[in-house]
Amino acid sequence: MYDHGLHLTVAAIRRQLAAMPHDLYLIRLIHSPTRRAFPGERLWTAAQLTHPATVRFLRLRNREGCDVYLQPYTPDGNPGYILVDLDQARPTVIETMRTHGHAPCVVLQTSPGNLQAWVHVSVSPLEPALASWIGQQLACLYGGDPASTDWRHLGRLAGFTNQKPRRRGPSGYAPWVKVCHAQAGLAPQGAALLQAAQRRGGGPALGSSAYTLLPIRNAATPPQPPLPPAQAAHIYGEWLQRLRIPQRFPQPDWSIADKWVAQELLRHGTPAARVAAILADGSPGFPRQHADPQDYVRRTLACAARQLAASLFPAREALPHRTLPPTGAPVCHAETLSSGAAAPAASVRSNCTGDK
Repeated sequence: MYDHGLHLTVAAIRRQLAAMPHDLYLIRLIHSPTRRAFPGERLWTAAQLTHPATVRFLRLRNREGCDVYLQPYTPDGNPGYILVDLDQARPTVIETMRTHGHAPCVVLQTSPGNLQAWVHVSVSPLEPALASWIGQQLACLYGGDPASTDWRHLGRLAGFTNQKPRRRGPSGYAPWVKVCHAQAGLAPQGAALLQAAQRRGGGPALGSSAYTLLPIRNAATPPQPPLPPAQAAHIYGEWLQRLRIPQRFPQPDWSIADKWVAQELLRHGTPAARVAAILADGSPGFPRQHADPQDYVRRTLACAARQLAASLFPAREALPHRTLPPTGAPVCHAETLSSGAAAPAASVRSNCTGDK
């Protein structure tokens, strides 16, 4: 008997895998009610993963409350694909990535307004620290989730439902993970990203012109402890004086001051998460009248990062246009997937490496 839903899921998986070709793929099922990985994690070839029997198994687990995650697999390293998790993505973010030479090979809509982009930066496997560093840069540049930048982070597999309760629509149904864009190929500036990561590993002097995108903490460095608010205010005040903002602007525009301070902190190697804490706890009168303080900090960091990266990545006119995807292509041209029974409400943590 013909199963239309199965057919659409197979088509979505094939489209995603064709745009991110690899020998093996790691599939992980995270059971939403228990937040635990489903037992029996294994590696699949593209042919095995698109076999109807495999897809039926995964669809059944999905209906039972499991989210379906995927990563191209390479032992002890990253296969050259970097995930950028774009929660509450700006409408123009994918076009901006293309303009900067970071064109994704795959863009998924994981729920309305939320995207995941896979950027192919290397045909050779990457060391974990390099891949994590590149993930941090791309997340900071484009407003991605900084918690989803480690070298082995998994993204969603198209054709299945997103079981996170907060992603459900007014009707209560879980949204489908849809393919917005799929086109195999390396990002035009992928090699530059890798070179920047390698230079960062070599430790260029802070005063040199060999600045990379954003000199964020190397992925191999242990995370820093939380920053006390008093210390954040002290650091912010020091940068106000270094930039001579009070002397030049008796009544400063604090949004501009925040951006300048963030840019200098990033330039000097401060991790993005710590910069956010310094802005939130150190900027005078914060959150002032901002309706969404967290979103304000995220946008300020993204703006500071873009300006810091401007000297590294050429303007659109200087890019090799023949290597860019068509600019008129829709950002979200997704298949409409017919759903079976609605997945029950569940609780699940963010897409992950399996331990959360």
